[in-house]
Amino acid sequence: MTTGTDLTGVAMYQAVRARLSALVRGAVRMARRDAGMVTSEYAMGIVAAVAFAVVLYKVVTSGAVSAELQGIVKQALDARM
Repeated sequence: MTTGTDLTGVAMYQAVRARLSALVRGAVRMARRDAGMVTSEYAMGIVAAVAFAVVLYKVVTSGAVSAELQGIVKQALDARM
């Protein structure tokens, strides 16, 4: 049973190929529009990472945290196996 909406193998291939081609063209256009934002996003990421590193460094080098870390390492080295 065939109807007017059935596609032959060749017609189906052509329809799928046309749809995929349209999707690829749309993705390329979208990638070109966003190309200028990449540098600013990287810059903001680097600034955030440096700020986090500075805060982490200050916390780890504080007196209480440093003493606690030394205690943990000493306890681990003195553990019996």
